[in-house]
Amino acid sequence: MAMATSRLVVVQQKQPSSCLLPPSSLSDFNGIRLKHPIQYKRKEWQTRGALQVKASAAKKILIMGGTRFIGIFLSRLLVKEGHQVTLFTRGKAPISQPLPGESEQDYLDFSSKISHLKGDRKDYDFVKTSLAAEGFDVVYDINGREAEEVEPILDALPKLEQYIYCSSAGVYLKSDLLPHFESDAVDPKSRHKGKLETESLLVSKGVNWTSLRPVYIYGPLNYNPVEEWFFHRLKAGRPIPIPNSGNQITQLGHVKDLATAFINVLGNDKASQQVFNISGDKYVTFDGLARACAKAGGFPEPELVHYNPKEFDFGKKKAFPFRDQHFFASIEKAKSELGWKPEYDLVEGLTDSYNLDFGRGTFRKAADFSTDDMILEKCLVPQ
Repeated sequence: MAMATSRLVVVQQKQPSSCLLPPSSLSDFNGIRLKHPIQYKRKEWQTRGALQVKASAAKKILIMGGTRFIGIFLSRLLVKEGHQVTLFTRGKAPISQPLPGESEQDYLDFSSKISHLKGDRKDYDFVKTSLAAEGFDVVYDINGREAEEVEPILDALPKLEQYIYCSSAGVYLKSDLLPHFESDAVDPKSRHKGKLETESLLVSKGVNWTSLRPVYIYGPLNYNPVEEWFFHRLKAGRPIPIPNSGNQITQLGHVKDLATAFINVLGNDKASQQVFNISGDKYVTFDGLARACAKAGGFPEPELVHYNPKEFDFGKKKAFPFRDQHFFASIEKAKSELGWKPEYDLVEGLTDSYNLDFGRGTFRKAADFSTDDMILEKCLVPQ
């Protein structure tokens, strides 16, 4: 198949209610505030075999993906730093679109500098041919899910200086001991096992790689129903159904902080062949997250309804957007070794997301309250 490259064309209240919960569903687990380590300045990449990366030098960078969420913010930062950025996508979505709140001049400046390589990453012959012809110094793999999708990229770019991979904190083996650290056991049977296998492939190939493991990501343009799930219910003035006690502790990281972390590992010798958890500084309970979303959007205190998920058959529908468990990770390693720290606290980040996205009337998925209605009918109507 012939290579297809082109310059970008701009296209364009109340106390919580609850059902009767089994004693085992209640939790008294306490989260721990993260400490503030000494920050380290970013250094130039030191020679490791034939690999040399210099963070200050302009690079020819390929982003696998880049038009949906994380890559949108990452690509802008890379262009601002003077790098030559190409997005590899199937071309089904606009290669670029103005960000909410972005000036026309900033958008035009960005869109004039971004390039596009159209293709399917599962077409391995095309990937090898087109990437080998272009040549890239660095690859950011934002949408990779399986190791077999990565091998053709490595084969096509034998002189690649750095492969930066977006993995997931979902790879960790479920444990009673939290937070998760990068050295913790992983689950080879997790739904993210393809990301684990990709990390193993990168190790076996001997390339200079870095893997970031976000927990839950939120922020403007989020295509996963994270904060949007809460905003829909708050806007409709509905009670918010939360499984079990609502004391389950989790963690969210703002997409712009994740994009900054991706920038910080570029050419950073401390990032060579390393994994880093990336998320927010604080942990939050499910109930606390609902209240934080209300505060961010300027809504009244929400009514929270707790329920036992085992009493319901939701079929294939997902009644709540988070794992019904404690799930959070330490970001100490990224803070101490990369000189990175999250800039957004939770309410501030949710406010940014609301004001630049949902609050403007834009969202990815329409509201679906069908599972809510099942829960509320059982929990709020006298039996």
